[in-house]
Amino acid sequence: MDAVAQAHREHWGRIVATLIRVTGDWTLAEDCAQDALAIALEKWPRDGVPDNPGGWLTTVARNRALDHVRRAAVEQRKLREATLIQPQRANDDLLSLIFTCCHPALALEARVALTLRTVAGLSTADIARAFLVTEPTMTRRITRAKSKIAQARIPYRVPEGDALHERLPGVLAVLYLLFNQGYDGEPLIADEAIRLARLLAGLMPGESEVASLLALFLLQHSRRAARRDERGDLVTLDRQDRTRWDRAAIAEALEILLRTPIEGPYALHARIAAGHAGDESDWRSIALWYDELVRVQPTAVVELNRAVAHGYAYGPEAGLKMLPELENYPLSIAVEADLTARAGRTEDAKKLFREAAAKIPDGPERRALLSRADEL
Repeated sequence: MDAVAQAHREHWGRIVATLIRVTGDWTLAEDCAQDALAIALEKWPRDGVPDNPGGWLTTVARNRALDHVRRAAVEQRKLREATLIQPQRANDDLLSLIFTCCHPALALEARVALTLRTVAGLSTADIARAFLVTEPTMTRRITRAKSKIAQARIPYRVPEGDALHERLPGVLAVLYLLFNQGYDGEPLIADEAIRLARLLAGLMPGESEVASLLALFLLQHSRRAARRDERGDLVTLDRQDRTRWDRAAIAEALEILLRTPIEGPYALHARIAAGHAGDESDWRSIALWYDELVRVQPTAVVELNRAVAHGYAYGPEAGLKMLPELENYPLSIAVEADLTARAGRTEDAKKLFREAAAKIPDGPERRALLSRADEL
């Protein structure tokens, strides 16, 4: 039923977060939330969708949790707390859940899996498929993460003051990893990363990096339909059909950036992506933003992308002079090949494209490099 599926997407995280707070039991919280959805599937087609689907599901899940707590004879304090699930705390609970799932004491793969399962409500099978592991393997990964939270007594709360600003980049890094995983493979994961970023932006409206990350996701995702041709091969940005880009997503992202100050690397990444949003890429603007980004995030990959931007803004020789030394890195060789081709040195460029292709497994990226060599 569509109404139940929509309620699942919109309210799962809050229901689970609230039940975790009052019971302290992650598995019980998820089981009771799942039971509530199953009851909704049975009752809503017959009785109609309630006016407040989230509240209805929370009440049913709470009652299931209460029954379980009573049967297990858990201490009276938790029984009293469980009878008073406060709707006004739902957002606080959800934020606490996100920060707990993304706690730095957990391995990165565990943070990713736990966020998708517990906050987003994706099935273990879907998560396993996206990360190319078996369902039992992913189940063990999620179970170990929950056990680590309990054994290490990781606090179920939102950090405050300086601790919040120290922890927030780790949360955003998990969302960014999720988006990239989905963008390159499983669309469901990319969609969930956008939804979670939108959720977090609503929970933390004063954090510019959260809003900037959402804008970045929207801008990148807007190009999804044009990124591959009918064979599934990659289409480079300069060759994409921009009429296929999602203009509504671009407009939303640009509106977010208009009201968001520049306070970190995601804000700069988002403005670089915005430089491509028009009918043509504004390479000079993009190059200027990369000049800023390389000061904030002086990594080899940023330097490589900066060289690309300068190569398109000020000529290929300018880009070639800025290339960082990244020995045997296929992407660096491919960038050198592209700039060399644009500088008119065709034979050298062909060799470089083939050299880059030889260093990566067979797939769309390799075919795209070999296709460029053949064109030359």
